[in-house]
Amino acid sequence: MYTIITENDESAWADETGALYHFPKRYLKFLEPGTNVIYYKGGLKNKSFSKNRLSDAPHYFAIAKIGKTYPDKESSKNDFFATIIDFIPFEEAVLAKDNSKYLETIPDSRKTNYWRDGVRAIDEDTYHLIISKVSPNKVSEQKTAYISDEIAENYQDSLESFSEGKKLKRYVTTYERNPRYRKQAIAIHGNSCAACGFNFGNFYGEYAEGFIHIHHIVPVSELETPKEIDPETDLIPLCANCHSVVHRKKDKTLSIPEIKNLIAYSSKQKV
Repeated sequence: MYTIITENDESAWADETGALYHFPKRYLKFLEPGTNVIYYKGGLKNKSFSKNRLSDAPHYFAIAKIGKTYPDKESSKNDFFATIIDFIPFEEAVLAKDNSKYLETIPDSRKTNYWRDGVRAIDEDTYHLIISKVSPNKVSEQKTAYISDEIAENYQDSLESFSEGKKLKRYVTTYERNPRYRKQAIAIHGNSCAACGFNFGNFYGEYAEGFIHIHHIVPVSELETPKEIDPETDLIPLCANCHSVVHRKKDKTLSIPEIKNLIAYSSKQKV
């Protein structure tokens, strides 16, 4: 499947380009896992956003694939969100019009309202037509969310795991440092500790809202080869205390059931 997804400059959803994409339920059929998507921006309406765009005119600016889709638990309108994988941004905009002709084929019955749809199914020919307009040397080599090392470092302490067995070293891989996975994991699992239920925002208030450590269920250092992280199955939110206990022993990383059992046993002993 091939689909256009629109990213507005101003949105009710706090999505991060290349990480998450929220959408109304009616578009679910166009955004199945594995769907090839092209990111699109409409014409500039607020000049303050100009510096964050490749062009003020309507344009395409990246390609990606849909990872998985989930109901948005925070939505009262039955909205959904998708995780984004294989994100590749363009370095130059591909304008929606080429020589006064739109690259997308607009059905006669939709000429007056075609662009109202933020998600638009396209055929394979249209998909390849659009990406053919990208110069080979104008596509970023980075195939995940484009982030700087400085931004990644800001997330490091709440996204890392530790390996202190035979290697006796702390590790941080590009997988772990990528805030894309952190955002996806929180969107899927929430920001309360999966072991003890602690929520930083509830306890400390607005200042700590959204803060949580993200734990790799299988430490990256134990994988024989690098793999694409699945935030649904590979990552889990843990509070700082539980995360520390999980990695307390140098030769063992506790599983989530194991740390839950520790908590349950300790609580019974106190009764």
